[in-house]
Amino acid sequence: MVMNLREMAEEQEREYLSPYAARSAESRGRVRPEEPCLVRPEFQRDRDRIIHSKAFRRLKDKTQVFVAPAGDHFRTRLTHTLEVSQIARTVAKALRLNEDLTEAIALGHDLGHTPFGHAGEEVLREICPEGFEHNQQSLRVVDVLEPPAGLNLTFEVRDGILNHTGPSKPLTLEGQIVRIADRVAYINHDIDDALRAGIIREKDLPGDCIQVLGERHSDRIHTMVIDLIENSRDRPEITMSERVWKAMGKLRDFLFERVYIGSAAKVEEDKAKELVRRLYFFFLDHPQHLFGEQGPLPGQELWRSVCDYVAGMTDRYAIAQYTRFFIPFPWQTTMAEKFGD
Repeated sequence: MVMNLREMAEEQEREYLSPYAARSAESRGRVRPEEPCLVRPEFQRDRDRIIHSKAFRRLKDKTQVFVAPAGDHFRTRLTHTLEVSQIARTVAKALRLNEDLTEAIALGHDLGHTPFGHAGEEVLREICPEGFEHNQQSLRVVDVLEPPAGLNLTFEVRDGILNHTGPSKPLTLEGQIVRIADRVAYINHDIDDALRAGIIREKDLPGDCIQVLGERHSDRIHTMVIDLIENSRDRPEITMSERVWKAMGKLRDFLFERVYIGSAAKVEEDKAKELVRRLYFFFLDHPQHLFGEQGPLPGQELWRSVCDYVAGMTDRYAIAQYTRFFIPFPWQTTMAEKFGD
């Protein structure tokens, strides 16, 4: 009876899902073959592995826009990820596509993001010998870095994670949903956070965009999601109407001009970049502080291990490590006793 639970779920997918949907039983598989789960289809297994990963938990202390935010209600990389997942699942369900695959891609898409958001990514892109892109690092996290030997995810989830940004589109419609849902989420919640921080005011938002998308945060998300569903229904691609896509793009441009570049929200970014840069070169020069007795991955260059370590840090841990290695501690009696007079 237990064995039939997975088979029943796979049969339901075959009968209910759109002809354009990815089906768990038809996955292109894993790098290392595994026995099927008794209960869960393959994409659901992937989603569960991502949720239980250490990299996923670390997202709660990684910057979205505001560096190491002290306020309780500013987004972090984790809350961004959850908002992407919610939007993407809503669209996938409406289009009768595979929700498990959509959710797995959404939850895993930013696992490789650096501390301090794109500021950290820019530094590692500049100083690492082979550059750095967070989508590629996210794939590396699930393929290699997450213990004990990567998560061994299915091809479809890995493809969606890798191609959620960049020049190539995901091969599945579920991955394409996440690619657009990522943009829908960050445009809207970054406006919300910027308003909360006093960086912008409601009246600053481009009027023609507001006329198309709506005045409130929820209205704008609703407009984008409905437009995405209506223009993608029963089609072999995920797309928006030109009118809504242009309005969304203009809002994104507005955010770059007023929030992402040179605003009060970014005054700490230069410090964050210098912190990441100094940590990278410190560990490169002092690898004993990085590996201890464990040592690097076999056959891996030192810079690669340092990059993996720094990219995996949370904001808080990066600040703590910087304080440990670069900020002098005040001399105390206990230290004198420890090291001798």
